[in-house]
Order: sequence, then C-alpha cells, then structure tokens
Amino acid sequence: MTAKEVKRLINSVGLKQWHVAEFYGISEGNFSRLLRKDPTEEVYSKILKAIDKAEKVYGPK
Repeated sequence: MTAKEVKRLINSVGLKQWHVAEFYGISEGNFSRLLRKDPTEEVYSKILKAIDKAEKVYGPK
C-alpha cells in the first residue's frame, strides 16, 4: 500500500493523522514524515493496528 493510500484510509474512517500517530507511538510530525515514503510491510502493519485502536477512541460515534 502506498503512503497516499494510507492517508486516504485514515481520512475514510474519520480520523486525523495525529490520532493515528498517538497510537503508533510517535509525534504527529514524525508520523507525517513517515508517510513521505511508501511504508514497508512491517510499518504498514503497525499503522493498521494504530488505526484500529484510534478508531475505537476517536472514530465517529
């Protein structure tokens, strides 16, 4: 998955990048820099887990 697709996924579930960054364990700025390039499979897996956790807390109610 490309970085652009990750960003679209985050937006499609109603989250902001800082929501995901919080559960990924890094600052919003570092998360943004992480998505300048396409993530590796390992990073992508961690991002998906962070999205899932963030969605439970910040997602649409």
